[in-house]
Amino acid sequence: MTDQTTTHNAPSTPRRFTPAGIIFAALGTLLFAYYVWRAGPRDIWQNMRELGAGFLLVLLISAVRPIVRALAWTSCFEAPHRLRWRDALRAYLAGDALGNVMPLGIVVSEPTKAALVRDRVPLSASVAAIAVENLFYSLSVALFVFAGLCALLLSFPLQAKLRIACLLVLAGLIFVVLFGFIIIWREWRFVSRALEFLYARKIARGWLETRRVKISAVEERIYGFYARNRARFLPIMFFEACFHFAGVVENYATLYFISPMKPTWLAAFVLESVNRVINVVFKFVPMRVGVDEVGTGQLTDALHFGTASGVSLAIVRKLRVVVWTTIGVALLVRQGLSPRAAVSEAQASLAHERNKLKDVAKLETE
Repeated sequence: MTDQTTTHNAPSTPRRFTPAGIIFAALGTLLFAYYVWRAGPRDIWQNMRELGAGFLLVLLISAVRPIVRALAWTSCFEAPHRLRWRDALRAYLAGDALGNVMPLGIVVSEPTKAALVRDRVPLSASVAAIAVENLFYSLSVALFVFAGLCALLLSFPLQAKLRIACLLVLAGLIFVVLFGFIIIWREWRFVSRALEFLYARKIARGWLETRRVKISAVEERIYGFYARNRARFLPIMFFEACFHFAGVVENYATLYFISPMKPTWLAAFVLESVNRVINVVFKFVPMRVGVDEVGTGQLTDALHFGTASGVSLAIVRKLRVVVWTTIGVALLVRQGLSPRAAVSEAQASLAHERNKLKDVAKLETE
């Protein structure tokens, strides 16, 4: 009975996101069209022609990114569980494909990755490994963006509004990194304790019945991972650094083909750090349509590459995402799943895991 109910309810999640997806996609498309018109369609088309077969080089460079993220994910499993790199890569590409085309993509992509390897490792182990890897990735993003914005402020003349925006982001990053460091160092389980506080007072008790147990288990895995696996810290951070470095190389290669001005590694580094900010802030916009063109175009204009070069760079980035998204969807189809079926199956697997946690919680209370 439980399995039937779970399977029946699972598909509701993607449908909930459909109206939001239509709205964000429509607004992004309008913004995209406006900024392409403003930057000059003829100049952008000329840039695309100049890139030509160079897109294959850009695509080859971008292949490093899913490879190293998959390696980082496999490094976050603890004995006795182990996930092969090729299985992790397939799941990463498939989950990332769904995340690229759906609003709030991380809500869909991460559970899908875990569900797609549940025949290799237990779902609880893969979810915990994803949580740990995302923590490492978040730390690497914060450090990378901090370094990039510092380079932007110190090396390029900026307008007052852009300078203020950079300073505000830097201040926010410093606060988040320090707060996160203190939480992990002191092992503050404030999330699970807050949920237990609410549960004890019968607030949202049905919703918290299993989630408090799950969140407590994830917190325990995250806090204990470093203590049990100190030797893995630098290798995992190296994989995450390679992810960002591949983005820098990709920007440099693209600008080399399309920009009338010779690119510099510093400019490519700054562009990638700002792109990370755009990806984090506008994660709810499918493929960052429109916002990527605006942000990158304004930044390349400030760096004297011209607005058209920035918009072209953003378009090339989207073409690259489309290619990898197509590959990810093809991997799903090869497994006999449509994107909607993959999301539904992921939700069903997580619901089944929640039911197991609910049984554990009942046994503990008895």
